[in-house]
Amino acid sequence: MDSYILREFIIPFTFCVAMFSCVGVAIATISDLSHRIIESNLPLFSALQVFILKFPEYVGYALPFSVLLTSLLTYSRLSKDSELIALQSSGISLYRIIAPTIVASLVITLVTFAFNELIIPPSNYRATSILAGDSGIVNKYTVQQDIFYPQYEEVITPDGKVKRELKSLFYAQEFDGREMQNITVIETNNHQLEKITVSESGNWNNNEDEWDFSNGVIYDIKMNLSQISSNFFQHKKIPLPKTPLELASKSRSPYEMNIRESFEYIEILEQVGNQKSILMYRVRTAQKISFPFICIIFAMIGSAIGAKFNQNNKGTSFGLTVLIVFGYYLTSFFIGSLGLIDVLSPTMAAWLPNFICFGVGVYLLTKS
Repeated sequence: MDSYILREFIIPFTFCVAMFSCVGVAIATISDLSHRIIESNLPLFSALQVFILKFPEYVGYALPFSVLLTSLLTYSRLSKDSELIALQSSGISLYRIIAPTIVASLVITLVTFAFNELIIPPSNYRATSILAGDSGIVNKYTVQQDIFYPQYEEVITPDGKVKRELKSLFYAQEFDGREMQNITVIETNNHQLEKITVSESGNWNNNEDEWDFSNGVIYDIKMNLSQISSNFFQHKKIPLPKTPLELASKSRSPYEMNIRESFEYIEILEQVGNQKSILMYRVRTAQKISFPFICIIFAMIGSAIGAKFNQNNKGTSFGLTVLIVFGYYLTSFFIGSLGLIDVLSPTMAAWLPNFICFGVGVYLLTKS
């Protein structure tokens, strides 16, 4: 029985993944690439590369949708031909009948997670890099100008409270991927301005864990601006954190990072103190973890509806799939927005849509 049901499931599942992937990439990518070819002079070869690189993203989306549609088609066909009745009359419960599909959906969950973690992020990042290089379209997440990094320290006030105060402020006008240009560093000490360093360029020295500044000047300030001395230099090693370089070089869209890279970037943002970006990356990272598990839930929902739906009408099944997927995305968008405005925690904002759909699946399955 298990092998029979799996054969009924796997063959249409493969077809559905191919269909959903092709439709998704055609609708979302081809029109955009056509516009870039005409308006931004994107070369045809680069457009073809981007098209191929965007394909894995839509395969990742297609996997859970295909589980839903295929489980719906499989069990509605079994119901229509009275095979479910034959199995149940032999003493096999509906829970046992759908067990092969649940196990298959668990495997598909692992495949979806692997796609989202290992294949989709580098593929999306490469596609974005090609578009940025050939059509001049800059990713809104890429930091190439006006890099700010405030460094804070905790001080104890006379009344015993711990206070967070600005220690230094790093600013670079441009970053070309290798070095910073037109750098200004302001350092303070004991609530007072202590030093200002201005440099034409600077890059990070990995061997000595310091910045190498070139063609600049250091202004030493004492006694509330009453004494200012300047020291010009051609090359100077400055002991500052590497964080400004990491902030600029590692900045990507959440969908161009795997989970490890996302957590590393969140740590960098926490040093900067950008709470809005921190919250957004935490929510998106939690959603990337929770999304693959919708495969199991969709398998439950599709199997339960298909078992009660005794007409193997592919058009109706497709319509139900679109309706369920739309409902899931609408719920996920609304609850995710609550996480982005800090009404819900990032974990709750990512997992609550799954819990709601899981409850619906359990209810439908129990009722069936």
